[in-house]
Amino acid sequence: MPRRAPKPSSAKSAPRPTAKDRAPRLLSGGNPQIAKADGDGPVQAYIAAMPGWKREVGERLDAAIVRALPSVKKAVKWNSPLYGVEGRGWFLGVHCFAKYVKVAFFRGAQLTPPPPVASKSDDTRYFHIHEHDTIDEAQIARWVRQASKLEGWGKA
Repeated sequence: MPRRAPKPSSAKSAPRPTAKDRAPRLLSGGNPQIAKADGDGPVQAYIAAMPGWKREVGERLDAAIVRALPSVKKAVKWNSPLYGVEGRGWFLGVHCFAKYVKVAFFRGAQLTPPPPVASKSDDTRYFHIHEHDTIDEAQIARWVRQASKLEGWGKA
């Protein structure tokens, strides 16, 4: 049986991909699985991993939130970007579903006007963005400014 020639000692095999090199896994509904972490970096990684049309929605939401509240704190927790105010907690979360992107205002019932979708929690209100919806960035900015003045949950 013929033997293979040994690889030259200078030949190196390709490095194994690390967790950083692999694309995030998409969970149910296309929600990116991003490690829990504070800061803009994890939020941008989540947005970059949002599938298809949802990525542009994530980019526009993030930009609108930052324009409305430049000092906003960011994190990814429970596979969702969160936005908050230091010392007041988180006031907004984003989550991908199969047919829409859900934006949750954790004290949304106190906003004027309240976001249109009710929650099991009396205080939380949502709005959903579907693929061909027009995004009212001015209304988002008004809600962000209002919500940032309310007590959120957790520590931002």
